[in-house]
Amino acid sequence: MNDFLILMKQELMITIIIFILLFLKLGNKEIKNGTLINFVNVLLLTNLASGFIFQKTGWLFGDMFYTNELITFEKNLLNLGTLIISLQSYNWLKDHKHVPEFYMLILSTLLGMQLMISSNNLLMFYLALELSTIPLAALANFDLEKRRSSEAAFKMIISSAFSSGLLLFGISMLYGTTGTLNLAELPVQLNGSPLQIFSFILLIAGFGFKISAVPFHLWTADVYEGSPVAVTSYLSVISKGAILFVLVSVLYKVFAPLSETWYNMLFLISVLTMIIGNLFALRQQNMKRFLAFSSIAQVGFILIGITGQSVEGSASVIYFVLVYIFSNLAAFGVINLVSAVTGKENVDDYKGFYKTNPGLSWVLAIGLFSLGGIPPTAGFFGKFFLLLAGAGKGNYLLIGIAALNMVISLYYYLKVIKAMFMDANENPIEKIHAGWSPRIAIVICIAGIIITGLASGAYQYIYSLVK
Repeated sequence: MNDFLILMKQELMITIIIFILLFLKLGNKEIKNGTLINFVNVLLLTNLASGFIFQKTGWLFGDMFYTNELITFEKNLLNLGTLIISLQSYNWLKDHKHVPEFYMLILSTLLGMQLMISSNNLLMFYLALELSTIPLAALANFDLEKRRSSEAAFKMIISSAFSSGLLLFGISMLYGTTGTLNLAELPVQLNGSPLQIFSFILLIAGFGFKISAVPFHLWTADVYEGSPVAVTSYLSVISKGAILFVLVSVLYKVFAPLSETWYNMLFLISVLTMIIGNLFALRQQNMKRFLAFSSIAQVGFILIGITGQSVEGSASVIYFVLVYIFSNLAAFGVINLVSAVTGKENVDDYKGFYKTNPGLSWVLAIGLFSLGGIPPTAGFFGKFFLLLAGAGKGNYLLIGIAALNMVISLYYYLKVIKAMFMDANENPIEKIHAGWSPRIAIVICIAGIIITGLASGAYQYIYSLVK
């Protein structure tokens, strides 16, 4: 019993929080939104803290559930990101009619992601994936009075259903050719037959949809633009991070016998993802669409790290997700505040932003500098470790293409910074008064960007967990 509680402590904590919110909702308790949000934030902080104590390696449910120190750390990253997003969303949520529903949905997806990371069976993985995806479509529609929010939800449902179909078809054929769904037993049964290769391609396509890799990215910009900013940031950081953790684990441990096959596939997908993500980001005017294509380009860099097929490759991906949480949420934190107060989301709206909001301008600038990989921010070291892992495979053409794409990406990140600091605007965005909750989130993000960038201990710690 004690082992069960320790091994599933993070999933149990989230489940308890969901039930507390459900009872509050069903009990028709008249609680002010601000009080409820602060209460949930305390619960999320407790959930995060519990992840760092009583760690243990073990199996549950007939070897279908597995956890160890590395997996616990990955879940802690998702918990941290969710807490930051909750803190950032205070100004938007305090006037919303359905705060308990928002948290129940977002925690349900988080629970699905945590079960997905611990899955040691493809069937359990698929069920956990669905649990993490379906509530996201409802969250995309959470700006209930906006038509584009409904469109975003509809597009998300369609794309998710299509990708789930591909994934399930691939899993079915894989089971047909190997006779097992257990991830530990699959590598022994893989012989590289055409049917297995085809089923593997379907699996990669399913993963590709979830991480917005080209050519499976078409849903991303529209869903990001139509969703509330809090949901967009959750999609771009937490959802994508969880899938990347699983992708690395599956490729390295399960499909290691097909490593040559998936290396060539990832090479092509990473090049296309970087180039197309960057080229489309250049022409975007809406901040959320801009960050959507930016996140697509970032996936291309992450895939380079995965092609390294080494301990360094795995560690660099996890480290980059950590850096990406701080960097992307710093940028989205400012956009969230501006959108909640003014409703403005275009790049041109940010002209002259520095004159009225110097502090928030610097936060957004630091976040964008980190996303662009400008030293000494954490984003620079994140991309450095990814490229270093990719270079370990000896494909310097891929590294060269990545370097060129980093230069291109600087242009569109600096375009936003130029608008804030240098461009004139007769009617700049008014002074934004952030409450203490968003301020705490901003401080965490900026501290994270600086500390994980300048302190090498973060990468070394992750490397020791992977090794």
